[in-house]
Amino acid sequence: MSQQPDINAVKTYLLDLQERICARLEAVEDGAVFARDAWDRPEGGGGISRVLAEGSVIEKGGVNFSHVMGDTMPGSATAHRPHLAGAPWQAMGVSLVIHPNNPYVPTSHANVRFFIATPRDAEPVYWFGGGYDLTPYYGFEDDCVHWHRTARDACAPFGEDLYQRYKHWCDDYFYLKHRDEPRGIGGLFFDDHNTGDFERDFGLMQAVGDSYIEAYEPIVRRRMAHPFGDREREFQLYRRGRYVEFNLVYDRGTLFGLQSGGRTESILMSLPPLVRWDYSRVPEAGSEEARLTEEFLTGRDWLKEAADDQ
Repeated sequence: MSQQPDINAVKTYLLDLQERICARLEAVEDGAVFARDAWDRPEGGGGISRVLAEGSVIEKGGVNFSHVMGDTMPGSATAHRPHLAGAPWQAMGVSLVIHPNNPYVPTSHANVRFFIATPRDAEPVYWFGGGYDLTPYYGFEDDCVHWHRTARDACAPFGEDLYQRYKHWCDDYFYLKHRDEPRGIGGLFFDDHNTGDFERDFGLMQAVGDSYIEAYEPIVRRRMAHPFGDREREFQLYRRGRYVEFNLVYDRGTLFGLQSGGRTESILMSLPPLVRWDYSRVPEAGSEEARLTEEFLTGRDWLKEAADDQ
């Protein structure tokens, strides 16, 4: 039997998730902390932006909570739901991007979100979405296996095929069509999730949200002291350009935020502080830079290759 969506429970969870992720990331720093910036949205709602800049490990990181609402659903949210056009709505979520200093530590992104719309003379319509993905600059197979194993284990209680479905969805979604290449090594992505069982659907979002830091923190700790020089730094800044291109051209969250009158500073928090674009740059054959695109950014099934898919 389906339950009515509990908006307050979702909000309580998301605020706690933001606090827990910030605390875990601050624990790898040498004293740097996330600043707290609470804001209101004139059209309705608001949020809390948590930003850490110029840390010893994190060059720029943001972990945002938002709870916004309006009288008419934005176009980006009704493209596949025309029956909700004109309906009052609420949206809340935690969205984060971490850009480390060390090129051997990958950039990571995560998001969990909840939408609810109330059409006139109809029951509320809700759905969950979210996921996380990893964008390395220098590839390590054990990092990729750990990342995907954690994602698989988070999905396991909700269906045997869920991880593979959401992995493929992630690979398809975080793909730069104009570059004909993946943004990173993937992870999980899902949207429009509503089975009619609110508690189970909410449980899936919590499992994904809770597992992000378990997937990312061990990789950060493993790589954050890896020596690097100007060559690696320049390559990192060059590859960050791909991240910017995706977020400004394809990312649904960015489009929704801008279309719904969201707070621009928080929406564009995902962009790295430094980036470069080099004309027709081609990595040296046989280099670690070439290996990134040749061996890692290929949509691989990391767990199957590691004989860890049972």
